[in-house]
Amino acid sequence: MRGWWREAAGLLLPAVCAGCGRPRTVLCEECRQALYGAEPRRVRPWPEPPGLPVVHAAAPYQDAVRALLLGHKERGALELAGALGSALAGAVLAGTPATGPPGTGTSPGGGVSGGSGPLLLVPVPSARRATRARGHDPARRIAFAASGELRRAGTSARVLAVLRQRRAVSDQSGLRAPERLANLAGALEVVAGGPRLLEGHRVVLVDDLMTTGASLVEAARALRAAVPPDFRGFRHLSAAVVAATPLSFGINRN
Repeated sequence: MRGWWREAAGLLLPAVCAGCGRPRTVLCEECRQALYGAEPRRVRPWPEPPGLPVVHAAAPYQDAVRALLLGHKERGALELAGALGSALAGAVLAGTPATGPPGTGTSPGGGVSGGSGPLLLVPVPSARRATRARGHDPARRIAFAASGELRRAGTSARVLAVLRQRRAVSDQSGLRAPERLANLAGALEVVAGGPRLLEGHRVVLVDDLMTTGASLVEAARALRAAVPPDFRGFRHLSAAVVAATPLSFGINRN
């Protein structure tokens, strides 16, 4: 069932919380607090793959948060995009402190700052067959919701979907971390004209979930490969996700 049918069905069926099943609400207050009631934090998978940019996440991928992401991605609960986008917006801001001199591209703490123009959110694209099956691209939909939330909060931001698949990939489920990296290696590329659109802006890769980090590694590789080392304003790349595995939150490695 395509996306517009899912949205229409949501108007007719009784609402239940997508996180816990509580009736008469799409997202109850308890599940809302699980999603973005805490401060977003830097997360690192273990083992941490080479090439992974600094990643911030809003919540651990467990319990209600896991149900919310799966409901949006796999079960067509598209009305959750706003709440998930708000959580993603918080993670984006946590990883892009505006503390460095304008135009430098990096802050003293290593985050992205300064630069000209809006903050660019670059979603990691889903596999084509997954997008066809679901009727939508979850990361892209959440990215648009996050950019709207950022603008309402006074941060200039927009979505720039410049990444695309250049070859087919296998289903990632069931693959171990090294197998996921190998499966995705070289799978993404920047569309024609993409590097010019990125020029002079702060860039944040965004996705709904980070498990092993393989998708973000490949997305970062594709952007770096398309951009010369002296590219103006693109000297540091960060990433933000709605959720990451609990272990990614629990291990603090300097």
